[in-house]
Amino acid sequence: MGMHSGGLREGVALGTLVVMLLATPALAQQQARSRTAPVAPTAEAPVVLDQITVEGAAPGQTLVAGPTTTRTTREQLDRQQVQSLSELATRVEAGITFNRQNNSLNIRGLDGARVLTTVDGIRQPFLIDTRLNRGGTTAFDFDSLSTLDLLRGPSGGSTIGAGSLGGVLAVRTLDPEDIIRNGRNVGALAKTGFDSTDRAVFGSAAGAARWNNTWALIQGGFRNGHETDNGGSVKTIGAARTEPNPRDFDQYSFLAKIYQYSNDQAHRFGLTAETFKRSDRISNRDNSVSLTGNYRPGAYRTGEDVQRDRVSLSYDYKLPGSFFDEAHALAYWQRLKRNDLTTAYRYTSIVGPYGRNNENEENAYGFNGHVIKSFKTGMLSHKVIAGTELRMSSLEQYSAGYDACPARPATGRYTGAFTTCNNIPTNQSEQPKVDGRLAGFYIQDEIGLLDNRLRITPGLRYDWYEEKPQDTPAYTNSASRPTGLPAASSNSAWSPRIRLEYEVLKNTPWFKDVTVFAQWAKTFRAPTANELYGRFGSPTTYLRTGNPNLRPEIGNGIDVGLRFGDKAFGGSLTYFHTNYRNFIDTYQVQAAGVGGLYFQGGITGYRNVTRAEIQGVEANLQYAFAPNWLVRGSFAYTRGQNKDDNTFLNSIPPMQGIIAVAYGTDRWGAEVSTKLASKRDDVSTSGTDTGFKAPGYAIFNATAWWKPLPQVADLELQVGVYNIFDRKYWDAVNVPLSRPQARDYYSEPGRTVKATMKYQF
Repeated sequence: MGMHSGGLREGVALGTLVVMLLATPALAQQQARSRTAPVAPTAEAPVVLDQITVEGAAPGQTLVAGPTTTRTTREQLDRQQVQSLSELATRVEAGITFNRQNNSLNIRGLDGARVLTTVDGIRQPFLIDTRLNRGGTTAFDFDSLSTLDLLRGPSGGSTIGAGSLGGVLAVRTLDPEDIIRNGRNVGALAKTGFDSTDRAVFGSAAGAARWNNTWALIQGGFRNGHETDNGGSVKTIGAARTEPNPRDFDQYSFLAKIYQYSNDQAHRFGLTAETFKRSDRISNRDNSVSLTGNYRPGAYRTGEDVQRDRVSLSYDYKLPGSFFDEAHALAYWQRLKRNDLTTAYRYTSIVGPYGRNNENEENAYGFNGHVIKSFKTGMLSHKVIAGTELRMSSLEQYSAGYDACPARPATGRYTGAFTTCNNIPTNQSEQPKVDGRLAGFYIQDEIGLLDNRLRITPGLRYDWYEEKPQDTPAYTNSASRPTGLPAASSNSAWSPRIRLEYEVLKNTPWFKDVTVFAQWAKTFRAPTANELYGRFGSPTTYLRTGNPNLRPEIGNGIDVGLRFGDKAFGGSLTYFHTNYRNFIDTYQVQAAGVGGLYFQGGITGYRNVTRAEIQGVEANLQYAFAPNWLVRGSFAYTRGQNKDDNTFLNSIPPMQGIIAVAYGTDRWGAEVSTKLASKRDDVSTSGTDTGFKAPGYAIFNATAWWKPLPQVADLELQVGVYNIFDRKYWDAVNVPLSRPQARDYYSEPGRTVKATMKYQF
């Protein structure tokens, strides 16, 4: 333990040195505590690359506010050419990673269902395919976003609730007010471009109008492209291949909103409709095919379809000094559907066509609401937030397919020439239909003393959930031979938090403000339906099974740090330490061949691991050191261990930093940046799946933008060159634990170029 603490001290020292000497970004500032909309930069203050840490947010997003939350606005996303979570991680936010293996965001070393994503306050389920173990929480278009709030750590549990073990990604879609500018009645925003990373052509357009107290918005976008570039160059067929599989994808989104304000502008009623679709088709040329084997190049294609639809009704009220200063309510229906597809032809075993369509679909109805009231009691000021989240869902999974296998024999086991059919069951459900319910209630009070320089914010949330399996013939008659319906899973949890903040300095000439803070928080993550009830395999092969007795994962963590300054010179430094209980992990339930069953691999299942620990340091800084100039950066160091067996957690990223220097006027600007990462040697090597030991790297990027006719039209041209020196590198968290391909197959994109054109009026 002493060795690990020493490593942490070294990381703290190095992080502080990087921050102080190299001016690394984004800032936490007292000005952001205002709930007003951000103001666009003017010609007198043309620096445009500020990354702001906020403590207050737009309607519906205040629940993620805090000292470990950073906000990225629409303007900042455009300036950094960010259209994916991968780009956010390499250009703006050090310490986060988008894991393409399970399609999820990694925050503080946790990903998958341990990081909660919300869209306009609506939680997004992490749908896990029983066969492929991939989620689908990124079913939104970046060009439809107005703001992106990233909360690090477990403090969101006291307001957001279940799933925020590692953090929260809370995005808000565009409103008409984001498009209509300068008191006009209409507004429009259009963007198009090309990205060589995946040879994608993309575009989006939004139009908004208002008639008296009625505001409306229509927005749509598309992106069509191919496989994501990497550092591989070997095009052979099979396990030696390092170039990515050929891929084609199409992505479309549509968003419509209409708002009706009251005459006094205190009430706003809204209706929103949204849809997102993405379709990927892959021609497999990796180890899944061979020139003479069962599956051959050109005759084995896989794919994935993701679709999210939602309709919501909203109500927002804001009138300071009334019974409630603010009230926000949202009622919604949402459907998220994922289809994992295979289309192939077999040449040696069970010769003939083969196809699978494994579908997961969740329909959810919910209500979110909260009120805000500020008042004083003697020398104390209070800002109370109280609210609720109610949700009902229905999740169904079904695997449809066709092949050359005959009907399953009465014995349940194929023999002879059709023995292989035992491994490919289809037209069945690998988990029962699951009806879910969630009820959460929370309250927090920001108590101010000493003219609000000292703030104490206690918060508490109570959650109850239930996952109840329903009997269906597709599950009961599946090849895994379930014996009855598994038991329902139900539990409840309290998620308390307390935060202390003290403004050591206020409105001083050099640092503006200096605030120290400390917070303690608990949160939890309920097991997913797959972890509870997934059941794939058969007695003649192997079995992967869920565990309905799983307990929720629990996080218990602290954050200690300071914030200082403003947009001209400011930043933050945070140390965090979180202990986790009941981590859900896989293990071997039964060895192969016991009782003459499951002789290909036995039974694997899920269990709760007693203890895990993650700690680290995060820092950011920005400094406008001269007129029109800005240096910004961010830094993150994380260390995590399974405390049961003292092994490292393979989901922990290496030490990382981003440094950028920018120049901007009202006509043009440019930025040069670098993403740095140390090598990662601290990985678990137990078992057959081992963590990837990744070398360190430094990649360099450069962007430039130009407004050719600012007096006539708000037209902007932008070009960015990323990984300028074509460095071959690996994002350690993005490399799978099981690696059947050659090493370079898992490398990141080399030199790429992105060009965009944006027009707004």
